[in-house]
Amino acid sequence: MAEVADAAGVSVATVSNTLNGTGRMSEETRHRVMAAARDLSYLPFTSARAAARGGTGMLGLTLTTYGDLPVPYIQVPYYARLVLGATEAAHQRGYLLVVLPASVPAWMWLTTPLDGVIHTEPTRNDPVLAILRQRGIPIVTEGRPPSPRHGDAWVDSDIETAVRDLLDHLTRSGARRIGVVLPRHDDAYPELVRRTYEHWCKEHRQPAMVESFTLSREPSRAAETAAARRLLRAGQEADAVFGVYTSSGRHILDAARDLGLRVPDDLLVAAISEDPAYADLMPSVTTVTLHPERLAAEAVDLLLALLNDRTDVSRERLVSHELVIRESTRPLGQAASVSGRSG
Repeated sequence: MAEVADAAGVSVATVSNTLNGTGRMSEETRHRVMAAARDLSYLPFTSARAAARGGTGMLGLTLTTYGDLPVPYIQVPYYARLVLGATEAAHQRGYLLVVLPASVPAWMWLTTPLDGVIHTEPTRNDPVLAILRQRGIPIVTEGRPPSPRHGDAWVDSDIETAVRDLLDHLTRSGARRIGVVLPRHDDAYPELVRRTYEHWCKEHRQPAMVESFTLSREPSRAAETAAARRLLRAGQEADAVFGVYTSSGRHILDAARDLGLRVPDDLLVAAISEDPAYADLMPSVTTVTLHPERLAAEAVDLLLALLNDRTDVSRERLVSHELVIRESTRPLGQAASVSGRSG
């Protein structure tokens, strides 16, 4: 612990408070201590201390479901990075992390020994969240609850700023009629995107063009691609379209090809996605990354603060995004490819 203190330029007591989620300190100090601990591969034995005071030293992470649809989480870059980020953050603080999909039998969440839980993407009538609340253990949601209650603790992406930055970028690239393809789902994310998009369109006196698709056992590619085709065929002459899921960019490209539209000459395309493969497509696709590993680290930190009864921390945290600009949103008339970052 002394080595971590020296590297971070703080006292041993500050290191101890940071790793245990106790004490008062600035966010800058907390991040500096955590970075030093990570660089030095320092692992405190918090789980042993938790057991000594009646805890388990174990945290839970639930993964959302979409009705009864099976979701291959580890194959989805967003969730893969979220799970790895949460695991790393928990281990850095000396805790074990149990990861289970929300589709497991209810009794498992009632009986699995846990000190606290991070629940991902709560839905409007969330049965898993209701079960977890029955246990009376601290809960942090990754994503804002659609039906908030007093005292909720959550960590979320700054969706509003991310969407506005993307829309502003598309406008700078020449777009004047921007459409969006959105899923019908009862977590807060699609509604936040829709509300921000519609407000932005009203402010900029642009038409709001939204096409939705329903998540079903039909392959998501077919459902979202069909929605993008409907949007582009609607006679509204969209000159840019973006989507909000991992594969949305590919699906919009498919729809554009089906209709004989060239990207980016006829249509600009972007997606909110963590998939690095977008850099290798032809054309490469502009993306917004929400940094799920940062969300996970903040969620673990907030959960440990609740476990230690800290009252000096914000129970609502936003994590910034990054805009990665690629060929699919190249301004009209610009021949060379564009690559850059913003956010």
